[in-house]
Amino acid sequence: MQQLGPLPHLSPEKMGAKTRTMTKSPELEKARRSRLGDLYLRHADGAVRLAYLLTGDRALADDLVQDAFVYLAGRLSHLWKPDSFDAYLRRTVVNLANMHFRRRKVERAYLENKVREPGPGRRDPDVAMLQTLRAALLRLPHRQRAAVVLRYYLDLPDVETADILRCRRGTVRSLVSRGMETLRAELRGEEDGPDGG
Repeated sequence: MQQLGPLPHLSPEKMGAKTRTMTKSPELEKARRSRLGDLYLRHADGAVRLAYLLTGDRALADDLVQDAFVYLAGRLSHLWKPDSFDAYLRRTVVNLANMHFRRRKVERAYLENKVREPGPGRRDPDVAMLQTLRAALLRLPHRQRAAVVLRYYLDLPDVETADILRCRRGTVRSLVSRGMETLRAELRGEEDGPDGG
């Protein structure tokens, strides 16, 4: 356990008078929790929406955002620019979603090798355009989906999207272009209906 020296803004009485080192200050812990609580109230809803659009699963989106806040909670004191917390949070949510999809891909490959049975069929949405668009978005590969969501839902420029996805701007443009082309083709195909008209 790391030993911390006395802090100038705390009196010896608050620190326990007999010791010059401490492991945890209740005042510091309270201030850290308050700051994290404020950040959570300001940024959680937007982060959940982002995670939901990336994953298509509300429960998973909530879990990813909680994990992102837990991850960032330990790094609040190292945050160089407190006003850029939103960018750190977005990057963390996207990274956690990517990790989830990589892990899920490995799990699926393992199960397919073990069982050799096809998974349950996917239900085609038979409802409003919004649900049709959501379903088409979820069928995109996760990197294309992330690029489309960051570019069009969050309206981030290519530079920020590239920074979050950790790729080049040209790659972002390519991912967005291919994703939008796939979405257009799928939506045109669903408008035509199964009999072609």
